[in-house]
Amino acid sequence: MDAGFEAHLRAGEVEFDASDADLLRAVDEEGSLNRAADALDRSYSRAHQRLTALEDALGPLVVRQRGGSGGGGSRLTDEARDLLARFERLRAEFTGTAEVEEAVLSGEVVARDGELATVETPAGRVRALAPPAESGTERAPDADAEGVRVADADADAVQVAVRADAVTLHAPDAAPAAEATSARNRFSGSVAAIDAGEQVARVLVDVGTDATLAALVTMSSVETLDLDEGSAVVASFKATATRASPGE
Repeated sequence: MDAGFEAHLRAGEVEFDASDADLLRAVDEEGSLNRAADALDRSYSRAHQRLTALEDALGPLVVRQRGGSGGGGSRLTDEARDLLARFERLRAEFTGTAEVEEAVLSGEVVARDGELATVETPAGRVRALAPPAESGTERAPDADAEGVRVADADADAVQVAVRADAVTLHAPDAAPAAEATSARNRFSGSVAAIDAGEQVARVLVDVGTDATLAALVTMSSVETLDLDEGSAVVASFKATATRASPGE
């Protein structure tokens, strides 16, 4: 997916723009596509058709639940939240609303699985893309309980960079399970500060280290999650959006 000249994202023939972002945010706020369409003064058929086109190009964006004691409804997938964060970061670059920053965690590689490395940091273990270990730094015959090759940590000091636009925030009771996937990092923490803009907020999350994680989220997400200083949150970010580079 590539960013175009204007504030939109392109996937094949489909462009994701501000109108599409409004639709996803409305689904998040209203809890259903039908109510989201009403809130935006759009027809349900038009909203459904557009969402279908977006999902055909971008993958699942909304999880639909039918009936039940809660009456059914819809919620955004993690992919949809990542998409919104990326779009808001792109729009921020054009409007000057906010700068994308990186949190840097120092650590040591404790295991490797292809291009992905498991890094032990003061905040906990992080999965990240990492350059291959230098010759002689891996003990190929050794493996951990999951069969992942174990690296010589003494030779693998790295720094892990986490971009603010790659971080997704969740309420603790709605966060993805820690064991759900090794491709997504997950840290519990509390909100240290919120720098609110007109549409975008920079949220700093204390995860128990000297370095705080920064997340770039929409103001509607701040309201939906009821974020304030001291609020408990779970920050997650994809391993494939995280880079580990050789440390000092």
